Amino acid sequence: MKQICAVSDLHLFCKRSEAHRYTASLDRAIAEAEVCVLNGDIFDFRWSMFESVGETVHEAISWLDRIIARHPHCEFHYIFGNHDSVKVFIDALDAYAAQTERLTCHHDLFRLNGAVFLHGDVADRKMTQAEFEAARRVWHYDRQRGKVVNRAYDLAMWLGAHRTIPRLVFPRQVVAERLVHYLDHVGHGRDSGVTDVYYGHTHVAVRDFRYEGISFHNSGAPMPRLGFSILRATA
Repeated sequence: MKQICAVSDLHLFCKRSEAHRYTASLDRAIAEAEVCVLNGDIFDFRWSMFESVGETVHEAISWLDRIIARHPHCEFHYIFGNHDSVKVFIDALDAYAAQTERLTCHHDLFRLNGAVFLHGDVADRKMTQAEFEAARRVWHYDRQRGKVVNRAYDLAMWLGAHRTIPRLVFPRQVVAERLVHYLDHVGHGRDSGVTDVYYGHTHVAVRDFRYEGISFHNSGAPMPRLGFSILRATA
C-alpha cells in the first residue's frame, strides 16, 4: 500500500485561479506521500496569461521540474485534462517525462491497485474510448482566448455562473454513472476490483460519494467561492 496525494484543476496561469494560495499545502501533502497524482487541467492553455503557447509550455515544464526536484522521494503521475491537452504541450511533456525518472504521463487514466485516477471529461456524456479520444483531439489545437472573451468570462464568474452551472450540469450520480460506463468499457470497471475513483473536470468537490459499490472523489477547483482540497488516499 502506498500513500497518495491527488489534485486536479489547478488551472495554473489562468488569472482566475487561486492555486497560489495552496502552494504550501500541496508541498506538505507531497512531502507526506509516496505517489503524487496531478489529475488533469493542472495548467490552462485556453486562458493562459502568457503571450504565447510556447511560453506557457516553458512555464509549465519549469513548474513541474521545480516541484519534482523539491520532492526527490515521490513518484509523480501526470494525467492530461482537456485544458492542458494542447498538442505542443503533450509532445513537450512526453519528451520531458522520458528523461525524468520519477514522472510518468498518462493520456487517459492511471490505476494503482483498487484506485483509478482520470481527469473526468469522459463524464461530459457517456463515452467509449474512441469517443473520448475524438473529443480530446478537438482540444489538441485549442486556441488561447483574447481580451474580449476573458472579460465575458470575468463577468460570468462575477455573476456566479461558475458555481451554479457545474452543479446543474454535473450532478454527482450522473457523473458517477458516466464514469462507470467508461471504466466498464476500458476494463477498469465494476468487475475489475475498483474501489475508488478520483476525478476532476467538474469543479465540484466530492468526497466519498458511493455508487455501484465504488467511492468517488473530486478535489474541486481553486477558483473564487468554489470548494477545493488536496485529496489523500492509500492504495
